Amino acid sequence: MEEERDMESEIRNLMKVWLSTLVSLCYCYYIVSKIPKGVTAFLLTWLGNSKLLLYAFDQGPLSFDHPKSFLHFLAIACLPIKIKPNPSPKSVSNPSATSQNPLKAKSGESSSLQLPKTSPLVLAFKVLLFSLMLRIYDYRPHLHQNLIMILYCGHVYLLLEIVLIVCSAPARALLGLEIEPQSNEPYFSTSLQDFWGRRWNLMVPSILRPTVYDPTRRIVEQIYGIKWALATAVLAAFLVSGLMHELIYFYVMRVAPTWEVTWFFVLHGVCTAVEIVIKKALTGRVRLNRAISGAFALGFVMVTAFWLFFPQILRNGVDIRAIGEYSLLVDLVRPIVEEIQWSPFQAHDRHLKGTVTVT
Repeated sequence: MEEERDMESEIRNLMKVWLSTLVSLCYCYYIVSKIPKGVTAFLLTWLGNSKLLLYAFDQGPLSFDHPKSFLHFLAIACLPIKIKPNPSPKSVSNPSATSQNPLKAKSGESSSLQLPKTSPLVLAFKVLLFSLMLRIYDYRPHLHQNLIMILYCGHVYLLLEIVLIVCSAPARALLGLEIEPQSNEPYFSTSLQDFWGRRWNLMVPSILRPTVYDPTRRIVEQIYGIKWALATAVLAAFLVSGLMHELIYFYVMRVAPTWEVTWFFVLHGVCTAVEIVIKKALTGRVRLNRAISGAFALGFVMVTAFWLFFPQILRNGVDIRAIGEYSLLVDLVRPIVEEIQWSPFQAHDRHLKGTVTVT
């Protein structure tokens, strides 16, 4: 009798092993082969695993957002989305009360604490601009290298915007989730702190704060005091971001890391920490004009990207391959975007003709 139970247990274990193997193989064949490796690494290896790590400690979006169903749980775990929270009465009555996290810029650096929604027309414009940039690359033999690098900066921004919005579309359309925007007009940044903490790819700081910044700050504060805790936590967050980008580079290029992209984020971590310390020391007595400080911040991001962020991509020809691949992506997405773009005007014309039904 005992031998039969052991045999049944072995059979169940064998079935579990093969079932998990089949699921993994199906994922590799049907999913990974259809999604760019960098996007997959970003969504699952970085954001997805970080959310699951927080969930194991009953923290993070999988705990705080209270998924209503298994589909909600899957969407929050796998997609680059952050569910928009219901504002508490305290935050509504006192909108200036924000997190004391220094990765977020001070309220004075942004005219509004409410992130703007991405309208369909704005999205359509970004897709069309992205497709235009792809066409400009056809003339790259006649373009100056610095102009090409500037185009690459715009390329990265527009690509990230489009990919994140497209990835979050199923959660909006099928599950009815109210989702926060993935970025906040980074070209209006007024400082490095503002750029990295409040405007650029907001999914990253939202996951770095609870997984890296907050624990590091608590530990360092207990050992060395609050003076060193803030800067150390900022540096730790940027270091982890650099290492995760290095991992994404490896997934895409399959070459040994050169650590340039890690140094890019370490450099920005040091400069952001210094910027925060100087702001606290001056306490608002001296402040540059927003246009000047913003130009310095964006210029610094672009120049250091030319120096450390892009070289590994250029050496391995990833930029050339990506331009060809994303040309196909734009051709696939353009009809959908054009439908989104023109449907409001078509509805308006039908209304003028006496037809109010919107199809």
